Amino acid sequence: MFTKTRFDSLQLPDSLMQGIIALGWESLTEVQRDTIPLARSGRDVIGQARTGSGKTAAFGLPILERCQPTGELQGLVLAPTRELAQQVAEEMNLLQGTHGLKIMTVYGGTDLEKQARGLDSGVDLIIGTPGRVMDMSERGHLDLAKVEVFCLDEADRMLDMGFLPDILWILERTTSRNQTLLFSATFPQEILDAANEFMDNPEFVLTNEEELDIPPIDLYRISIGRANKLWALARLLVRMGDEDQCIVFCNTKRMVDLAVQRLQKHRFDAVGLHGDLKQNQRDRVLDGFREGKSRIVVATDVAARGIDVDGITLVINYDVPSDIDSFIHRIGRTGRIGRHGEAWSLVSKDDAPQMGKIIATYNLSIQESDAPDLPEGIDRDPVRKQDDFGENADVYGFVSIRLNAGRQELGSPLQIATWFEGHMRCDSLAIGDVHYEENSTIVSIHSSKLGLAMKAIQMHPFGTQNIDAEVL
Repeated sequence: MFTKTRFDSLQLPDSLMQGIIALGWESLTEVQRDTIPLARSGRDVIGQARTGSGKTAAFGLPILERCQPTGELQGLVLAPTRELAQQVAEEMNLLQGTHGLKIMTVYGGTDLEKQARGLDSGVDLIIGTPGRVMDMSERGHLDLAKVEVFCLDEADRMLDMGFLPDILWILERTTSRNQTLLFSATFPQEILDAANEFMDNPEFVLTNEEELDIPPIDLYRISIGRANKLWALARLLVRMGDEDQCIVFCNTKRMVDLAVQRLQKHRFDAVGLHGDLKQNQRDRVLDGFREGKSRIVVATDVAARGIDVDGITLVINYDVPSDIDSFIHRIGRTGRIGRHGEAWSLVSKDDAPQMGKIIATYNLSIQESDAPDLPEGIDRDPVRKQDDFGENADVYGFVSIRLNAGRQELGSPLQIATWFEGHMRCDSLAIGDVHYEENSTIVSIHSSKLGLAMKAIQMHPFGTQNIDAEVL
């Protein structure tokens, strides 16, 4: 039986307690209760913990307490993906309260020179992915020999993604390392073998899986391309009653800002909540939401963890979460104290595999739905729907259309392709495969030219015959 323990019983420094209080946390999760005291004592720790169980604070608080704001690198946390590195850094920045550490993310896909300048100006703690950390080390902007405490987050995913050689390369260069923390949801033998190589008599903490509290709410998903997610979001928001409140979840701070900007442009009273806001700004947003002055908050996962508002009747996943357990955390914001709640997920073709994992992991029943109709009295969409053929495209960007005529009416594949090139005034590379079915013809058109193709079919006959087309 898991017994709740309060954070104030840990006697953490005041600066960290301020961060915990600001997040609205009171009691430790099981993995936090079992690993934080060991890690604070300086021991090497291996913790079994799934994403969403509170593991970031489990390793984050001991690391934050140990590091001091000197501008000299002391701690390094490795994560398997850019998204997880962002999430960990955001949470640790919130947790550190007034501690004053310079925490920096180091991962690929961002401006390398800007990242190098940030490292050269001094940093206390780095959250990064293996490839970019290696790159910055080899370029001389990151001195791994200074790292005293090292943490490997989601080690099993690291192994699945082939990062083990990179991790070992990094570990060999952390010559001042005197504490190593490793967290993983599962423990394949390769991880245990590697741990014995680079850890000093580690303490194993195998927490029991805490039961997930999935509220009795209605779950829906809308299959929709990214170009029309805002249109679908507006359809959902315009259905809200005067007493309803909603949280819209995005995966990144940048997406929160963009969504708020776009919603405000279309006259929705939305406010944003993420880790880059100052504490007084976050407090103002949360207080306004709790008091019912704000009805729509757009937030990242970390920033929303302190939100417990009974009036939330609607949760919308604008982005499908990049880690599976965040989905349960998100939908748990609604359906409180017996109230009816709905959770909608906007799922693009790229999001579908992750959504499938979420459904399979928790055996969820999520109803496939179209975007809801406009409510009575509203006859115009707040956001205009766009042509978006990317969702129908194959891996090469081609979309198939069906013409309601066959070879006899339209001619050979070359004649059909030539017709499209002439009326679309495009390069022949935009026209793909042409083949025939019983009484129809299937033509592949690159998605960037599909609008032109459909317009050409409407405006120009094939020879003497007008034809219709549908996108498959």
